[in-house]
Amino acid sequence: MTRYSPSSVVRAVCIPVLLVLACTVVSASAMPATEVGWRAKLIGNLIRRQVLNRHYSHHQLDDKLSREAFALFLKQIDPRKRFFLAADIAALEPYADKIDDELTNGAIELPVATARRFRARVAAVRRMVDELMDSDFDFDRAESLETDPEKRSFCATEADLRDRWRKILKYDLANRYLSLRDLAAKEGEKEDGGQRPAPEDPMREARAKVKKSYEVFFDRLAEMRDREYFDRYFDAFARAFDPHSGYMPPQEKEDFDIQMKGSLEGIGARLQEIDGVIKVVSIIPGGAAARQGELDAEDIILKVAQGDEEPVDIVGMRIRDAVALIRGRKGTIVRLIVKKPDGRIKEISIVRDVVQIEETFVKTATVPYGREEKKKAIYGYIYIPSFYRDFDFGRGGRNATDDVRRALIALDKKRVSGLVLDLRNNGGGALIDAVNIAGLFLADGPVVQVKEDDGRILVHEDKDPAMVYGGPLVVLVNELSASASEILAAALQDYRRAVIVGSPHTHGKGTVQTIVDLDRMLLWPNMQKYKPLGALRVTIQKFYRITGHSTQVKGVTPDVILPDRLQYLEYGEKYLDNPLPWDTVPATAYTPVNMVLPKRLAVAVARSKQRVARSEKFQTIIKESERARARREQTLLSLRLADIEAERREMEAEKDAGLAFSVHGAWGMDKETARLGKRERYERWVERVRKDIYVQEALAVLEDVFGPAPAAPAAGEAL
Repeated sequence: MTRYSPSSVVRAVCIPVLLVLACTVVSASAMPATEVGWRAKLIGNLIRRQVLNRHYSHHQLDDKLSREAFALFLKQIDPRKRFFLAADIAALEPYADKIDDELTNGAIELPVATARRFRARVAAVRRMVDELMDSDFDFDRAESLETDPEKRSFCATEADLRDRWRKILKYDLANRYLSLRDLAAKEGEKEDGGQRPAPEDPMREARAKVKKSYEVFFDRLAEMRDREYFDRYFDAFARAFDPHSGYMPPQEKEDFDIQMKGSLEGIGARLQEIDGVIKVVSIIPGGAAARQGELDAEDIILKVAQGDEEPVDIVGMRIRDAVALIRGRKGTIVRLIVKKPDGRIKEISIVRDVVQIEETFVKTATVPYGREEKKKAIYGYIYIPSFYRDFDFGRGGRNATDDVRRALIALDKKRVSGLVLDLRNNGGGALIDAVNIAGLFLADGPVVQVKEDDGRILVHEDKDPAMVYGGPLVVLVNELSASASEILAAALQDYRRAVIVGSPHTHGKGTVQTIVDLDRMLLWPNMQKYKPLGALRVTIQKFYRITGHSTQVKGVTPDVILPDRLQYLEYGEKYLDNPLPWDTVPATAYTPVNMVLPKRLAVAVARSKQRVARSEKFQTIIKESERARARREQTLLSLRLADIEAERREMEAEKDAGLAFSVHGAWGMDKETARLGKRERYERWVERVRKDIYVQEALAVLEDVFGPAPAAPAAGEAL
């Protein structure tokens, strides 16, 4: 969401034997009296004042918040518990309830103490890995590796840490060996049509590649500067207030500004560093990742490779460094090793490209639908990828509201019998467009309530009594529908203007953030030398429906719930660290427009359940979601080569059977479609829309709810 404040120049939006380390705590006097130390003291003071004064929660700066920040900080430094021992954590534990004191008095010690210990551990682990890579691995031995960091403890002894790394390397080596062997077999088939044997010693090649990958990984960790430890410390402090607040170092702030201005050459994905891992926040419509169709929001990027080069482990890497690896010239290939929400590890190759602008805007189509061929009706379909608005060009810039209005007028001329409004995968955007688009379907009235950090409640209204479209309406949503999408869907649901159809719940992001440029906070000339200082992202507002219920955490529950591949996974706001709670404010006055809708809905829900039960495609989705849940819960991976190979074959079989599909559904653009002209791409897109099972079910619901009064569904009715 977007809000501007001239007073603070704010931009808002809606990444050998180990030596025993001495268990001592660094004293206040040990904080370096250097430019880094003074700069950190300055940033800490600015962030503390801004967060305490502006954050929506007005949380007290106390020991409880300090402990939250301490846990988040350690997650960023060693997210997979591969370096610190339990003794290291115990030595740092005295700082757990002192972060509030450090930021108040300016004597910031924790990053210094942590950096000292972490660097020593990295050096020792590097020697250990070198030794292990030169040793033999028993791939027939029955043992397992726990892959969920939350289920791991920090190792108690150096021997335990060595064994953990032995298992990590063994798993990486086994997978690299199988990949090389399979690749050689495929290349042999392509060259002469026969089966060429694998290389003479693929294990030796795999060992060399894995070793090289870890050399690059350790080199990067060794290059981490003191300043980076302070950056993570400040970010952890801000995120202790809520998951959407955080500190952006100068380079990350620059990347953010570039992204907001639309310079998106690369893969077309927004990334965020969360607990030391790089997570995909959203896929940019029209970008390379969207067209390729396999990368999804909530994927965790584990490794990055350039073309045919070896992948580089980016766990623990700062977001700016990860972005630097992922970005590149148009036409070059980047390979991402990602962990899917269900726990699958997948390699995705993407050809870097610029965003195809037309794919980022509202698109519309007509879709014929009817249970009898002679009685097919024509329905309208509008896809809103985001609530975009070009603020730089004022009234002359393009925005989602005007594009939806034009689409509605065009569909009205075609006399459509109803409309499907698709908000799936729409992560939000400008609040003004959520309000204005709601107004295209409503007479004047309130749309959303916004509560300020000082307790004031502002009601955003549609003030235009005219409706552009007043006919039957279904809104499609999923778990990736967030923020402004949830506002629009909630308003249309509360007015009983539309039927909401989709996943069990939407994302549940009911908060607004603002970006504070810390450089603009410097009022003293002698402090200018420390610029640039970066920026603070801080939560300042909360959304509420016109009923008074927050969209935070709970999101919007559809009237008609459909199976979703992510439905059994931990996805959404409520699974993030320290989310603001769901609550209520007084309802605002409004009048529902369709009093008979609830009665019609009861029959429509029953009919939809019957269709889903008899749909082979929906049953496939249910089957895949259950597999995904089981896979996510099974975090212990076998290290026997035969078991690893069997798991890979099972994944391939699921993909061939159409089970392991992307959450993009119909929106992934294959390479052939990407090469077509604009008109041909649009026609291919319309074809996919008409075959989309969620669109088909939305049309069926339209007929059930808004068509002739339906009878109760018969037990054996053919659907």
